[in-house]
Amino acid sequence: MRQQIRKLLLSLLTIFFLGSLLTSVTWYKINSHVESHRQPLHKKNVRVFSERCENSSKIITDITKRYAQPWKRQKGNYQKFSSLLNSKCHGAENAIVTQNNTPLGSQIIYSGEPKRTIKVTPDWFSTFPKEHPFSKKKWDSCSVVGNGGILADSKCGEKINSAQFIIRCNIPPLDSELEKDVGKKTSLVTANPSIFIKKFSYLTKNYTRPFVESMRQFGDAMLLLPTFSFAYNTRVSRRAFNAIKDLNSPIRPVVFNPEYLRNLSLHWRSQRLKEARLSTGFMMVNLALELCNSVDLYGFWPFGVHPQDCRNLTNHYYDDVPPRHTFHSMPAEFDRLLKLHSQGILRIHLGDCESEKDVPAKRKKKKKH
Repeated sequence: MRQQIRKLLLSLLTIFFLGSLLTSVTWYKINSHVESHRQPLHKKNVRVFSERCENSSKIITDITKRYAQPWKRQKGNYQKFSSLLNSKCHGAENAIVTQNNTPLGSQIIYSGEPKRTIKVTPDWFSTFPKEHPFSKKKWDSCSVVGNGGILADSKCGEKINSAQFIIRCNIPPLDSELEKDVGKKTSLVTANPSIFIKKFSYLTKNYTRPFVESMRQFGDAMLLLPTFSFAYNTRVSRRAFNAIKDLNSPIRPVVFNPEYLRNLSLHWRSQRLKEARLSTGFMMVNLALELCNSVDLYGFWPFGVHPQDCRNLTNHYYDDVPPRHTFHSMPAEFDRLLKLHSQGILRIHLGDCESEKDVPAKRKKKKKH
């Protein structure tokens, strides 16, 4: 009898021990899983399903379906669209203020303040190039690089660098650790006055050298300034010109022609894109479509989640600021860009560039003799 009781106790102890062990293992796994989701989110690397993605699933799904169609360049569509832009906007000849298109003594009308003008003085006239700085012959390929968070971990740097002409927006950082995603080469870079005001304190005396140093990463690229968009931009733009000249920077400052900006705005309004003001990125895409035979877009994605895995994205590839609604109606512009992508006029790159596959051109069958 005692032996049976002993066996029963041993069995109960064994069951209790195994049960405790199983419970501990289970709790460990649960806690490990929970803790993995409690880690602070690094906006660029951690892949997390977002509630915003659930809320935006319909539009994201629709875009993904449109984008998933194999892309093929449609030369006829491109030529028709490029010719239309050139006839309406004249970007190849007039996007930049030159001595040819803006004579000494003429009046410049501010694009954002049409009731305000400024006279072209000898001082300003001397800063304008004699002729437009773009090649009279179109470039074969152009990369237009936006600053969207979708560029992070995209591995698009090599493709971006492979273009003949590379346009960047709002003097973004091109640090070595970012090169694999965003490339290094630059042919033209834009600068919004907000950068001069916020980052370089209106380019006052103590900030001119840091500004010029920050331009070094762009080499001898053109620096496109909106000098005559609003009157308050004129003075700070002039300080940028002076700083670049005084400190012998190789970068070449040029001025956006307000006449071109007005023509571009009128054209897109006629196409029912009624923006308060077109975004810089959208302007650059339009200019590239006049200057280049093929145009590829990178970093253009106006949503807060990635289209492939719905991970959170930052506003820019170089910061941890969450996306926010801005002065520009980006989704409407993006819809137009997506239509141009679908028509084979330009190509939008989303996600990992190394995994993209080009659709091979159909080879003509040789006739048998």
